[in-house]
Amino acid sequence: MLKKDRYKAVINYFLNTTPIAETELVYDNPFQLLVAVILSAQCTDKRVNLTTPNIFSVYPSPQKMAAASFDDLFPLIRSISYPNNKTKHLIGMANMLLEKFNGTVPMTVDELVQLPGVGRKTANVITSVIDEQPNMAVDTHVYRVSHRLGLVSPRASTPLAVEKELIKNIPSEHVYRAHHWLILHGRYTCIARNPKCEICGLSEWCKFYGN
Repeated sequence: MLKKDRYKAVINYFLNTTPIAETELVYDNPFQLLVAVILSAQCTDKRVNLTTPNIFSVYPSPQKMAAASFDDLFPLIRSISYPNNKTKHLIGMANMLLEKFNGTVPMTVDELVQLPGVGRKTANVITSVIDEQPNMAVDTHVYRVSHRLGLVSPRASTPLAVEKELIKNIPSEHVYRAHHWLILHGRYTCIARNPKCEICGLSEWCKFYGN
């Protein structure tokens, strides 16, 4: 099967089965999503969603969070992975939002990655979720599923290489949704160990299943 035909089949499948695909993180505004995504590194969305309501109630804005001390914020984050670093990142991020961006979450990848705790993956999430920009965040699920399906070359051995290949082949109007399609498929069907191929609607076009 040609790669373009595989992409077409996979995209049509998701358009028919999951036309609305969204992040599972709970948030009300861009600042809350930024906090949640920073916390989600090496942590499940479920755990983050259990933690953020208390954080948002005490620190609902960059102004409030920038004024927090480490000892104030840390207890609210301690159940999250790497709480020390993430506490420092959140306070630093809030301060930079005030100092450099007038308290507003910027909407370009280049600006976002300047914030403490924000790498390319996080910046791609923010811009694609909030602004529907054609940016592809590659986490462990996207990396695994795109390789198994045969959407990317085996030579695409880094998240950035996978990101570039997906962006090149997915029509730009679908990229922001495709990020969630691949994440959710990897989270619930194409899991790391013992993928649920027997219930997967993509097995017909999947290289992993074919082998």
